[in-house]
Amino acid sequence: MAKAKEKILAPEVNIGLVGHVDHGKTTLTECLSGKWTDTHSEELKRGITIRLGYADSVFVKTKDKELMTEVDAKKQKKEYKVLRKVSFVDAPGHESLMATMLAGATLMDGAMLLIAANEECPQPQTREHLMALKISGIKNVVIIQNKIDLVTEEKALENYNKIKEFLKGTDYEDAPIIPISAQHNINTGYVIEAIEKNIPTPKRNLKVEPRMFVARSFDVNKPGQEIKNLKGGVLGGALGQGIIKKGDEVEIRPGHVYEEANKKVWKPITTKVVSMMTGGSTVDEVTPGGSVALLTNLDPSVVKSDRFTGNVVGYPGKLPPVWDNLKLKTNLLERVVGSAEDTKVDALKMGEMLMLNVNSAATVGIISKLSKDVVECKLKLPVCADIGARVTISRRMGTRFRLIGFGIIQMSKTD
Repeated sequence: MAKAKEKILAPEVNIGLVGHVDHGKTTLTECLSGKWTDTHSEELKRGITIRLGYADSVFVKTKDKELMTEVDAKKQKKEYKVLRKVSFVDAPGHESLMATMLAGATLMDGAMLLIAANEECPQPQTREHLMALKISGIKNVVIIQNKIDLVTEEKALENYNKIKEFLKGTDYEDAPIIPISAQHNINTGYVIEAIEKNIPTPKRNLKVEPRMFVARSFDVNKPGQEIKNLKGGVLGGALGQGIIKKGDEVEIRPGHVYEEANKKVWKPITTKVVSMMTGGSTVDEVTPGGSVALLTNLDPSVVKSDRFTGNVVGYPGKLPPVWDNLKLKTNLLERVVGSAEDTKVDALKMGEMLMLNVNSAATVGIISKLSKDVVECKLKLPVCADIGARVTISRRMGTRFRLIGFGIIQMSKTD
């Protein structure tokens, strides 16, 4: 008699780890998942996260009602019941990598904001990341006071109160604050408890056309691989809605860039899904709730080095339009966040260069038309997005782009 196929436990929810640089996001990800997400050579050299990192973990409840990871439960030889599998998105905290953090926010269903107990609160990117969560529509947040092992109890309590004061008046003033040491695995059970209580699995619509936001793309072939053994390009990211199955033909927009009459032109491309992975397992179909990797028939040289980051994947002819120009109804903040100085947000100006993030895409737009609260921008890189989609707006201030508000994509008269 054939053995029944073991059911694969797929991730149900994407949880972001955000916060100021070096506040312990990657260390906490490793503590909860067993995976160190800084694997790029430059990340290892500099000791900071540069690209989005991904890891999965299974949360369990033991017979004596402790919450922990499945890995820890097995190490301690405890009986347990599986609660759910989650995916973590480790976002960079450095101020120069805000575009990457904003792209990652598209993939998140909830988030943990890490704040170091041994530094003054709030730090610039603590403010900026909290505002980014709000603008991105992320409502379910857990605050992590990390590195309590580096300060006295008195200092930890003082820092805790400063965190509460920082959150006062924001959308997250009632969010739980969990004091921990990720380095020494202290209080991480309370982190899991807070996640289970405050970041539920969202209701998913699986009956609509699938839509996957690409955050990474790469070539998995090793140098010197024989032609007969070459694999196609891989697209990594998260499914926002619907289901994608092995063998499906999919379209990718804006697609691949070509040179025509000395101009760069983006054209949608179609490919077949050869295989797929989620939660570290090969599966026959993927649904929203975790990081996803699609192995395709695409030429691996075309997708390598994240060349398809920001693209959208779905069924042919069913994806949103591609925009070379965006018309946005804008909503600007009163003050600049992420800057050490308290600076008022000035009105937008004709010809100004803005950084725009929509879905997992980041592009630069030059303002070509301007009215009271509506701007039109000519884009350096096209984006694929629905009318009504939210776009975060950042302005160059000195050598950095700073978050100053958001816009909603409008239908222009020429569309």
